[in-house]
Amino acid sequence: MPFVLTIDQRGSRRAPDRVPGALAVLSGVPTVLRFERTAGDEFQGVLDDAAAVVEAVRRLVRDGDWSIGIGAGPVQTPLPSSTRAGAGPAFLAARAAVEAAKKRPVRIAVRGVVGEPAGDAQAVLTALAALLERRSVQAWEAIAHVEAGRTQVEAAAELGVTRQAVGQRLAAGSWEIERDLRPVATRLLARAAG
Repeated sequence: MPFVLTIDQRGSRRAPDRVPGALAVLSGVPTVLRFERTAGDEFQGVLDDAAAVVEAVRRLVRDGDWSIGIGAGPVQTPLPSSTRAGAGPAFLAARAAVEAAKKRPVRIAVRGVVGEPAGDAQAVLTALAALLERRSVQAWEAIAHVEAGRTQVEAAAELGVTRQAVGQRLAAGSWEIERDLRPVATRLLARAAG
């Protein structure tokens, strides 16, 4: 079942256009219809994998200053060649979600075919986003090394710090909590899509 992400730049009237940078940040996230600008400071993409949605959210939260709306449900088929030409319930849900996200302290919202799992997914993704927003640059660096398959000892050598410092950065960055939240968010998004 597809997921539509509608993402809107926060404070775009007072800041330079950040959409091209966000599109670059999302490169490599598997999509059914690629992320593309739909209007002004807003862009959309269509994904068919809930885990990819969680990864996109993770990247956007790290990039900062985005309102993220996730619509879970069907789309009209056959799919067009452009995201801008897409239609269906997931697109409508994503529009409602991004408008709701703009009013939330942690700017993420989920709307889906199945309401309760969508609300649960929103709660888990909000907790994940709040955690990620607080993460330091040093914690992100340590996490990137470990997620790339390096041991803490190898990561420490590459970062020029002790193994204990890497462990402290992972703990301060709440990496284990993130690893627990991501699969839960993935399962709930899949349920919200019906």
